[in-house]
Amino acid sequence: MTFRPARALGAALFAAALMAAPVAQAKVLAKVNGAEITDEDVKIAMEDMGGALAQVPPMDQETYVLEFLIDMRIAARQAEAEKLAEGADFARRLAYQRDKALMNGLYEKIGRDASTDAELRRVYDEVAGQQKAETEAKARHILVASEEEAKAVLRRLKAGEDFAKVADEVSKDPGSKGGDLGWFSADRMVPEFSTAAFKLEKGQISDPVKSQFGWHVIKLEDKRAKTFPAFEAVKEQVKSYVAQKAQDDRILKLREGAKVEKPEAGPAPVPAPAPKK
Repeated sequence: MTFRPARALGAALFAAALMAAPVAQAKVLAKVNGAEITDEDVKIAMEDMGGALAQVPPMDQETYVLEFLIDMRIAARQAEAEKLAEGADFARRLAYQRDKALMNGLYEKIGRDASTDAELRRVYDEVAGQQKAETEAKARHILVASEEEAKAVLRRLKAGEDFAKVADEVSKDPGSKGGDLGWFSADRMVPEFSTAAFKLEKGQISDPVKSQFGWHVIKLEDKRAKTFPAFEAVKEQVKSYVAQKAQDDRILKLREGAKVEKPEAGPAPVPAPAPKK
């Protein structure tokens, strides 16, 4: 790259700043009348489009965005030729987009600075320490419409038939293959079901139990103390929470220090969203 003499000092400082961490060259994906469109341009556009790309298959998204950028460059140059960039409306829209980009950049920086390993671990340990000891059960069930059917099921099981086989044959619950409900805590099930299930011993089968869904026959397969997820398993959720809380706190503090004037009464201010755990 060649710099004019008048820019020599700036070039030297720029080069020095890059010496410690070389930056990968952006890959040129297309040129529109000589103007380059790079993979970095596509990345920025994809971030901006967000959910609008949901209807495009993942493997086709980059191609879709590249074609969009080509059309955008062509249309933008034509708009400039037609003097559309000279009006007050365009200036306001441009100022809005600039402020939005700067705000997003600030939020990203705040979130990045706040999400240190030490802070993530501190928040995780604090939340984990607040969790109460809880028991989980692993069970199967067979759901039928009447008490008579439930008693018939119970007779088959006592005669030695396999619980999962009978469940697949007669259970009205299509969401549990072989009647398997996996692990669950008491609050995950309706009270009648939970009360009966958690009273059972491992391997024991219940008498018919009535709930709002019908009649159940339950087999308890195991019990365990519920464990809090490992740090690595929820690290991204913790990171998201820490970043959002730091952003909310910072913007509230900035608002307190800003002079905001509203000459005309407008709508009531919307409070900042509460941080999510």
